[in-house]
Amino acid sequence: MTKLIIETDNNWTREKIKSAIHIEVDILRKTIHNIQEKLNNFENKYGQFNRESLYGKITDMELIEWEGEIETLERLQKRLTSLKEIIFEYK
Repeated sequence: MTKLIIETDNNWTREKIKSAIHIEVDILRKTIHNIQEKLNNFENKYGQFNRESLYGKITDMELIEWEGEIETLERLQKRLTSLKEIIFEYK
């Protein structure tokens, strides 16, 4: 959990900060969705990701892209979770 304490009496500022975080959450969700679609396409084409079983069946570039998408997905999911856990406190 992350607590974000905003000390201002300006409602516009409060809402702007909250809105910026919500926009980032939406962007992350859309990006995660796009990456999941790419990963599904790889799995539909080659089956489950297993480096050894893919040897010789997939180009090096496709393998690198697939691994990169998996790594990127994990990082973005952590960021999304972090932002979704923010609790706003106004003073």
